[in-house]
Amino acid sequence: MPRRIASIMILASLAASAAAQDSKPVYPSSRSDNVVDILHGVKIVDPFRWLEDGKSDETRKWVEEQNRFTQSVLGKFPGRKVVREQLSKLLEIGSLGTPAPRKGNYFFTRRQGTQNQPILYVRDGLDGKERVLIDPNSLARDGTVALDWWFPSRDGALIAFGLSKDGSEQSTLYVRDVATGKDLPDVIERTRYSSVAWLPDNKGFYYTRYPKIGSVAKGQENYNRHVFFHRLGDDPAKDAKVFGEGRAPEDMMSVQISPNGRWLAVTAFQGWAKSEIYLRDNLSADRGFFPLVEKIKAVFKVILRNDRLYVLTNHEAPRYRLYRVDPLKAAQADWTETLPQAADKLEDVAAIGDYLIAEYMHDAASRLQLLDGDGKKVEELTLPTLGTVSGLGGEWDGKEFFFSFQSFTIAPEVYRVDLTTRKRTLWGKVESGIDAAAYEVEQIKYRSRDGTEVPMFLAHKKGITRNGKNPTLLYGYGGFNISLTPMFSPSRFLFLERGGVLAIPNLRGGGEYGEDWHRAGMLDKKQNTFDDFLAAAQWLIDNKITSKDRLAIQGGSNGGLLVGAAVTQRPDLFKAVVCQVPLLDMLRYHKFLIARLWIPEYGSADDPEQFKWLAAYSPYQKVKDGTAYPATLLTTAASDSRVDPLHARKMAALMQRASISAAPILLRQETQAGHGAGKPRGLILDELTDVYSFLFGQLGMSP
Repeated sequence: MPRRIASIMILASLAASAAAQDSKPVYPSSRSDNVVDILHGVKIVDPFRWLEDGKSDETRKWVEEQNRFTQSVLGKFPGRKVVREQLSKLLEIGSLGTPAPRKGNYFFTRRQGTQNQPILYVRDGLDGKERVLIDPNSLARDGTVALDWWFPSRDGALIAFGLSKDGSEQSTLYVRDVATGKDLPDVIERTRYSSVAWLPDNKGFYYTRYPKIGSVAKGQENYNRHVFFHRLGDDPAKDAKVFGEGRAPEDMMSVQISPNGRWLAVTAFQGWAKSEIYLRDNLSADRGFFPLVEKIKAVFKVILRNDRLYVLTNHEAPRYRLYRVDPLKAAQADWTETLPQAADKLEDVAAIGDYLIAEYMHDAASRLQLLDGDGKKVEELTLPTLGTVSGLGGEWDGKEFFFSFQSFTIAPEVYRVDLTTRKRTLWGKVESGIDAAAYEVEQIKYRSRDGTEVPMFLAHKKGITRNGKNPTLLYGYGGFNISLTPMFSPSRFLFLERGGVLAIPNLRGGGEYGEDWHRAGMLDKKQNTFDDFLAAAQWLIDNKITSKDRLAIQGGSNGGLLVGAAVTQRPDLFKAVVCQVPLLDMLRYHKFLIARLWIPEYGSADDPEQFKWLAAYSPYQKVKDGTAYPATLLTTAASDSRVDPLHARKMAALMQRASISAAPILLRQETQAGHGAGKPRGLILDELTDVYSFLFGQLGMSP
């Protein structure tokens, strides 16, 4: 090669390298500190510790600058207006909840059109007139007041419900007269995630609440959820504490009462792999509670009737089984097995009238069976397609039950089953306008790193070509015994309609195959979850569904941890990353908000052995300088009361500093939203517009 030509090529190469270096986005300035911790003899550097303080003026200014930068980048996507318009139309597809019957009254939620929040309705009789009972949309013009939960009394005359603002989930309890629609004077604060059990005579209820701010040591106010009794008309500040004193602050209580009011049951959840149940006979309440089950590392769920209980458990049965229990002979040796463990996971059971309704999960999709009270199969209830059953609703002595069904392409439908005739009818449905016949859902299985077979759903338009060019969104969760089953999500059709492929693997850590599957992706085995996800990405590439340049990943909360681990372990494997309300600094996560509740799932860096597990994958500590990270959008919200937004802030600052790629690292922090529950339609539209503008821009998809 002539020397002159070689010199020109070298200069051109250097110029190209310099241009690539110059092409890195100019991010807002992020101050770096020299914060160093020594944990169990290991040096841990934390340059952005100052961003943990979300209330400081410096952090607020930094967030404002980051938000402006993010909007400046996303605003350049030429199809943004079209994306917003089409998303707005898709979000007009509403929602419908399964009705809860109460002596002729039917309570259910529904959201329609441009309403921000679902409304709670009551229908007077099966075919009667329905009326609005609680409309949170009337309480805030911007839709930022949400109905968190609701519990009607057994006769349907009264209803206790919780409202919160700005997505905080910090509920306040109210009581409403169903006939008049007027509220009683009873108002109880600090009732986040409350569980309520009405007395048969409606004169009061048992409920759970958190301690009043200032009544416990700082940092304890998000724990110590105990059971209290409230008599209507009394001062809530004087309500008697019924259960919880002296127990671990992290125990999460729920309460139930038998229809006749005799048996009071408290379930104490200790993480997502263990629970204990305590009973009290209210005919001799002075004798206090006795344990139905305690000190066993398994999950137990109780269903109360008057003369018997049913206990659903994974104790020595990872796919669950059901026992029948006489509360007067409650020793475990006297329990009668009603439904033994089967090949499929027993997901849920309802006891209605003389029947049991059993929901099973087969390869992450629902099956539904009607059985008699002794567990003998009466009928297999056929379902429309591969999908998800939820909300088994009915009265303990009723002659009917309801269930909801949905799939990737079918919007929620609610069915009623007459237990006298066993006739099934469609009670209500969400009209979506989606042509389900235009789409295809398939389920494949692939091998993870250690050879474990993992299932994965693929949803796409019919007739796609496997040429490695399909834009693909890989979505995952993998934790807390939660199962990812076929669910209807209107916004996803914006992606599917443009030839996109949605891929959802059922990772270890989830609950799709029972407790063994869950435990295989928690604590010291958490890396299995990440390996399963990375193997799913590789399968999509190897099987010509997509390529690295057309593949995006998405996850939220525990799923945010998942994609955070994926992008730090294999930054070369993806084109774009959407990391929502994430956990990312796993060495400090347990110090904030309610995160001590998750130590049974992840472990704690305070423990030397558990520190090793966490340090091996904690995404924030795994960010490496000089790495070409793919385009990443981190989203969080200032009112998130579950996962502190500090995780997304610190990760954004660190990745912006470390990455040498031209691909943007973006932070989006919402000001009037929380973890996701109760988010109004307007804010959902804003966020989805940003998410899909980001994805379409990175994957080269037309608007």
